[in-house]
Amino acid sequence: MNTSSLETQSRETILVVEDDPTIQKALRRLFEYEGYKVEVCADGQAALDTFRTATPKAVILDLGLPVISGKDVCCEIRRTRISLPIIVLSGRTDDSDKIQLLELGADDYVTKPFSPRELLVRVQAAIRRTSVEASAESQRIEFGSACVDFRTMQATFAGRPVELTAQEFKMLSLLVHNEDRVVHRNEIVKTVLGYDSSTQTRTMDNLILRLRRKLEQDPARPNHILTVRCVGYRFTRTL
Repeated sequence: MNTSSLETQSRETILVVEDDPTIQKALRRLFEYEGYKVEVCADGQAALDTFRTATPKAVILDLGLPVISGKDVCCEIRRTRISLPIIVLSGRTDDSDKIQLLELGADDYVTKPFSPRELLVRVQAAIRRTSVEASAESQRIEFGSACVDFRTMQATFAGRPVELTAQEFKMLSLLVHNEDRVVHRNEIVKTVLGYDSSTQTRTMDNLILRLRRKLEQDPARPNHILTVRCVGYRFTRTL
């Protein structure tokens, strides 16, 4: 790594939320070697307190935490910062667990035991991705009868508040950022779902259906969130 890159990353903080001292030490060593500042918390309350003051670039989050659970920490962080990468570490391998965490707002899910190198690559990819998407997420966009503010995570349809999940915001953000371009299904899986499984197609299509029901005048004949058959989806503001 060159000196310029190292100096840039040294100003970026990774928040590690893990109660196992051995894993804490390994993750601190991993990210500090890459030039990041590392904040380590052993329980959920400490994690939220640190999150509010440290302005981390990414969060590595264990689920089995004392005081406040990892799931509740994930929800609280995502409630206030939609674009912050959250990578969950867990010993659970069921697809249902992964889907639940991703729906709560996690960006990726890495099972224990894990490869430190793979974790590093995933974290850095998530940081790059959210940096690119930041311009889209700062916008207040209107289309049809819908209005969506990605910064405050608020949406309305025909003037009435609409509740979108963190994963629905993430899906819509990806489509909006690529307005009028077809977003391939594989790209959606990597960016929004963050995992590969037999349930990925159903989960992706259900997300689109839910967005249409909440934000389209006629969900059965959408004008803005469009299907490109056998390829993916496309967002357009024009009718």
